[in-house]
Amino acid sequence: MAYEVTATKKRPHLFDDVAGQDFVVSTLKNSINSDRLAHAYLFSGPRGVGKTSAARILARAVNCQEGPTSSPCGVCSSCVEISRGNSLDVIEIDGASNTSVNDIREIRDEVLFAPNASRYKVYIIDEVHMLSNSAFNALLKTIEEPPPYIIFIFATTEIHKVPATIRSRCQQFNFRLIPVEVIRDLLKNVCEEFGITAEDDALFWIAREATGSQRDAYTLFDQVAAFSDGHITTEKIREKLGLVGIDNLNELLEDLIDNNIAGVMEKLDGVLSQGVPVEQFIVDLTEYFRNILFIRHGITREALLGQSVSRFSTRVIEAFTVSQLELAVELLLKLFRDIRFSLNQRYELELLLSRISGLSSYLTPAEMYEQIHTLKDDLKNGAWGVPAASAGESEAEVPEETGPPPFDNEAVRDELLNFMKKKKLTLFSALEKSTQWKKEDEDLLMVFDHDFTAQLVRAEKRVIEDQIFEISGHRVKLSIKVEEAREEESSVFKDESIENVKKVFRGEVIGGE
Repeated sequence: MAYEVTATKKRPHLFDDVAGQDFVVSTLKNSINSDRLAHAYLFSGPRGVGKTSAARILARAVNCQEGPTSSPCGVCSSCVEISRGNSLDVIEIDGASNTSVNDIREIRDEVLFAPNASRYKVYIIDEVHMLSNSAFNALLKTIEEPPPYIIFIFATTEIHKVPATIRSRCQQFNFRLIPVEVIRDLLKNVCEEFGITAEDDALFWIAREATGSQRDAYTLFDQVAAFSDGHITTEKIREKLGLVGIDNLNELLEDLIDNNIAGVMEKLDGVLSQGVPVEQFIVDLTEYFRNILFIRHGITREALLGQSVSRFSTRVIEAFTVSQLELAVELLLKLFRDIRFSLNQRYELELLLSRISGLSSYLTPAEMYEQIHTLKDDLKNGAWGVPAASAGESEAEVPEETGPPPFDNEAVRDELLNFMKKKKLTLFSALEKSTQWKKEDEDLLMVFDHDFTAQLVRAEKRVIEDQIFEISGHRVKLSIKVEEAREEESSVFKDESIENVKKVFRGEVIGGE
């Protein structure tokens, strides 16, 4: 007997065989058993989840010689002909290749004739959303008031493209993606039937790659079984299909945590030299970071992670925060979008890995804001630089606070002047003219000869106090005093000032003392 692919061989023949569609199955079975059949059904949902199979089962159920019954016998002439696809009363039409209004007009003419040998004439139109607008319009009257022996079953993967006028005339059933666990169990049954041994992780990977489609899972299973020699393993899948593998990613990410860029690049070269495409590496690395993000959020369900939590490196899980993992996923998704325009895809990937090595120091604006406020509170409370007690450490074990070193007038003055010389030259010039610098308790007295210089320092009083605290660790209160200049010095200053004015304006003193 000719080889038959698994997807065809395992196609459901009864409603109970349709996996993952409990609501659809129970509703259709109840409507048949209660003799409440509709004249038009619309099955929508992703590819490979059982829409066409359910349509064929419904056609057998209503035409079975034992029925209508929700469990067609499968052995009567009607069931056999429908299963083989040669029944004259069950017409399957590909909507993608019969899109014109003329094709629909033929159907409209054919419905006038009663079934040849069955109870109902059933029209199954697959990918119905591909019909043209005029074809849909030609269907409207027919599906609204068909002869009592006609049943229309429409199937589509894009329900939004079906006009509302068509949807309103049909009973709608939304088929869902099949859970990963259900697909894995079905694959196990196939392995037992075919005499194939398989690792659970390998079947789980196939089920996840199918993304909810049972047909896709069977197709991928056939490919994997072809090169596995009767024993399907994750290692064989990784080698033959060019996958990175979680162990390689664990080792690579641990090197990234250690900032071992050389080790990262060597491991990357080893993976790519085995034939793994750059795009596939980006996909696998993105999925890895996404799974770590889920684990940090407390999500441990294998159906979402694709692996048990124990397969992921504990060091990697603990090394990154949620915001850092979100940034990594975002960068990888952007790289995958941009990689097609790259001059060299491998260079782009290496550059990104180098950037991710510094991911542990990334802070979001909100986290940075919180850190700044924490530091401000520590400074305000005098807790700056004091180590916190560990979780199991008693208060007596906390090192006693020693406080700042003694205040050294000359050292603090010199350091303050050096700082102001770089930051505020005018203030530096004013401070340099202070004739006395004396600290008593929390007061620091600065004495100046001239009021102008003193006013400059007063205007920057808070800045000076803060900088002295940064230098010495002592919080001081600045006092500024102006000393009266000696009379002879004042006289000399006055005479010099008069002479300067006379020179500038080329004049002479004509009155006064």
